Amino acid sequence: MKIRELTQNWEQTAKGRITRNSYEVKLCLEDAARLAALNEMYPKRRIEDLITDLLSSALEELEASLPYEAGTEVIARDEMGDPLYKDEGETPRYLALSRKHLQELIDQQQEVQH
Repeated sequence: MKIRELTQNWEQTAKGRITRNSYEVKLCLEDAARLAALNEMYPKRRIEDLITDLLSSALEELEASLPYEAGTEVIARDEMGDPLYKDEGETPRYLALSRKHLQELIDQQQEVQH
């Protein structure tokens, strides 16, 4: 979800899997004031929910902004027949690490449930 779409979504209940882990952060005064302003504008949302939504959107935008670095392996052809090369930049590494850590978190939750 894009950051600009968040305010449209904050009036509704957020959905998604939630980790049992918690993370403590210290905010600069300016960010704390911005969060307080958002909380006042969207009183149905807890500050923790606002932080979760903002972080999720920022991570999605970060992922989308990782640079593409064309490798040497052709993985497909576009509609014009030009080759599309396998990404050898940070994106595949980031995605692989994200999947690894997601699986670890899922495994941890399943262990707690059993």
